[in-house]
Amino acid sequence: MTYARIELDGEPPTADRIAAAALVNYGHYSTMQIRGRAVRGLDLHLTRLDAATRELFDTELDPERVRDLLRHALGDVPDATGRITVVDGSGGAGAAPSVIVALTEPAEVLDRPARLRSVRYQRPFPYLKHAGSFGQIYHGRRAERAGYDDALLVDDAGVIAETAVANIAFVDGDEVVWPDAPALAGITMQLLEPRLPSRRRAVRLSDVTSFDGAFITNSRGVTPVGQVDDVRVPVDDRVVSRVVEAYAAVPWDPI
Repeated sequence: MTYARIELDGEPPTADRIAAAALVNYGHYSTMQIRGRAVRGLDLHLTRLDAATRELFDTELDPERVRDLLRHALGDVPDATGRITVVDGSGGAGAAPSVIVALTEPAEVLDRPARLRSVRYQRPFPYLKHAGSFGQIYHGRRAERAGYDDALLVDDAGVIAETAVANIAFVDGDEVVWPDAPALAGITMQLLEPRLPSRRRAVRLSDVTSFDGAFITNSRGVTPVGQVDDVRVPVDDRVVSRVVEAYAAVPWDPI
């Protein structure tokens, strides 16, 4: 992926500084859609970044600093996909962490139901959106080469956790069932769960046919699922509209 704009601690990155971040795969990030210089769930993104910084670097991350860096990188650009990455500072271990802001074109959801291929894989430290993402990228790309849109990550017992790049939820009548398994608490999921009649429970691959539908959520929004492996998943436009409307009602927070 080629980013349209990238800054490290508010400056164009030098080769030495960006090399340190690229060669040592230790850090975490949050990805967001920016429209009109605003973000849905901005406080959740900032909370995620601070919590992970405390865990990985044993220091806090000032949310106002992050907002300032994001505003600076945007300049006069109103709409973008933003990725904020926190990495080791220029002084190495023990130095204050550095913040990379990378911007590219705005991204939208698929214009059709997603097709998922299940794989036996779980992300290490799944509650963190960390930089060590080789496994999920590997499985996601293999799924795409096989004609699917993403990989569905399950454990050895067939318990569903998440996809390589999204959370997944299942529709059971009027309720939304979120898998109770080790997974990242995605920002879109956090915004939707309290706005929909939701519950959590373990969901296995063998359970997929018992549901009335499914959808995935990530920074791009909400996409219905139309297929898991060779199993067709029903797509009810009324249910999809209800979820999409719930997400559309989430206010945009000015950066």
